[in-house]
Amino acid sequence: MAKSTYNEDSIKSLDWKEHIRTRPGMYIGKLGDGSAFDDGIYVLIKEVMDNSIDEFMMGEGDKIEINIKDGVVTIRDYGRGIPLGKVVEVVSKINTGGKYDSEAFKKSIGLNGVGTKAVNALSINFKVTSYRDGQAKTADFSKGELVKEYKLVAAPGEKNGTLVEFKPDDSIFKKYHFVHEYIDRMVWNYAFLNTGLKLYLNGQEYKSDNGLKDLLEKNITGEILYPIIHLRGEDIELAMTHSNEHFSEEYYSYVNGQFTTQGGTHQAAFREAVVKTIREFYKKEFDPTDVRKSIIAAIAVKVQEPVFESQTKTKLGSQEIAPGGQSMRSFINDFIKEQLDNYLHKNPDTAKAIEAKILANERERKELSGIQKLARERAKKASLHNKKLRDCRVHLDDTKDVRRLDTTLFICEGDSASGSITKTRDVNTQAVFSLKGKPLNCFGLGKKVVYENEEFNLLQAALNIEDGLEELRYNNVVIATDADVDGMHIRLLLLTG
Repeated sequence: MAKSTYNEDSIKSLDWKEHIRTRPGMYIGKLGDGSAFDDGIYVLIKEVMDNSIDEFMMGEGDKIEINIKDGVVTIRDYGRGIPLGKVVEVVSKINTGGKYDSEAFKKSIGLNGVGTKAVNALSINFKVTSYRDGQAKTADFSKGELVKEYKLVAAPGEKNGTLVEFKPDDSIFKKYHFVHEYIDRMVWNYAFLNTGLKLYLNGQEYKSDNGLKDLLEKNITGEILYPIIHLRGEDIELAMTHSNEHFSEEYYSYVNGQFTTQGGTHQAAFREAVVKTIREFYKKEFDPTDVRKSIIAAIAVKVQEPVFESQTKTKLGSQEIAPGGQSMRSFINDFIKEQLDNYLHKNPDTAKAIEAKILANERERKELSGIQKLARERAKKASLHNKKLRDCRVHLDDTKDVRRLDTTLFICEGDSASGSITKTRDVNTQAVFSLKGKPLNCFGLGKKVVYENEEFNLLQAALNIEDGLEELRYNNVVIATDADVDGMHIRLLLLTG
C-alpha cells in the first residue's frame, strides 16, 4: 500500500457551516431519511422548537405553531423575539446567542448557541424573521450562506416572537420524508412538559393540564396496579405506577423539556431514591430489582446550565442542579423521600398494592434463580451452537468490526425451511436459528415460562438477551417464516414471546 503524504497541505481549517455540513453527525446525530424517529431531520425540528420552548419557560409566549408541508417546516413562537440588531448573527455566527446569559435563559435546553446554526447550515433554504415591538427583521440563507438581509420594517399587529422556516438539504438528507407519528410524539412531549402551553401542528392543538400524569396515561398499554402517583415540586415533577402486564422497567426522563432517551444522572438518582424511600417506608431491605420491576415512571427536572453528553442531548451528565449548587442525587432523593413517603401514608391502598407487588417479584426472582441454573445446563447439553444455531463470524458486540451493524439472525421454521437460507447466507454476518414446530404462546405469562420452555430458552441464549438488550449479538433479527397461515401464527407467537 502506497504511503499517503502528510504535510502542511493536509491541515485544513473549515468555517462553521463547512464543518457542520462535513460532519453533521456531531451536531444532529445520524442522518437517515426520516423513517426512524431519531433521524436527523427530526433533530432539526427539535433544535428550532427548543428555542421556542426556552422562551415559554422564561415566561414569554404561551403558543407555538408548527406547520409542515412538502418537506418545508415553519415554526412560529410568541416569545420575546430575537433582538432585531442580532438576527443574522444569532443564526449564522458560531458561539453567538442568548444562552450564554444565565439570567436571560436560566434553565434553557440550548447551551452553546449551535442548534439553530446547524439547522441553517443543513438547510437548502432557511428564513428567519424576528418580531419585536411592532417591527420585523428578516434574513434568508442557503446552506448557511446569507442570501439576503432585509431592512427593518414596520409590522403592525404582529405579536412579538420568532418565525423560522427551513427546508432540509436533500443532498445531505437523501430522499427524506417526515413521518407524522414521530412529530406527533415530539409535540406531545413538549405539551406534557410545559403545562399551559398550547402547540399547534398543522392546525391540530396539543395541550396538557396534568403534565407527566397525562404522559403516562397516553403511553401506558395494559392494566396498571394502582392509580398513577403524580408529584410536583420546584424544578421537579414525577409520575409513576407499576404495570400488571409488563416485567421490565420503563422510564421517560426529561431535562428542561428535553427528552433524554438515554437517561442520565437524574434518571439514575430517581431509580436509587425510589428504592431507598420504599425500603424506609416499609422498614424492609427489599432487593432493588424487586422494587423496580414492572415500574413505569416519568421524571422531569429543570437544571441550570445542564451538561449533556452530546450535542443531541440524549443523556444528562450534570452532577448538580446548578453550578456549585445541590447535587442531583440529593436534590431528587430529598424530594422523593418527602413527597413519596407522604403520598404512601395518605394512600394506604396504593401502599398495600406496592408491597404486594414487591413481594410477588421477590418470590418470582427466587423461583427463577433455580430454574435459570437448570435452563443454562440444558442449553449446554443441547449443544446450542451446533444444533439449533448456525452462527456467523461477526457479532454486534464486535465493536471494532465495521460489519457489526450488518449482523442478522434469521429465525426459520425447522431445519428443512432454514436449508435454503443457510446455503445462500453470508457466513460472516448472517446466522440462522431453526425452530422446531410452533413456539409456546406466552402472552401474559412471566419470565419463568421462558426458562422452562426449551425453545424460548435456546433462542434467548442465541440472542444473548437474558440480562437485557445491551448484549444482543445481532443488529437485525428476521422472522423468516412461511407466507401461510402457520407462518403468520408463528410470527405472532415469536413477537408475543
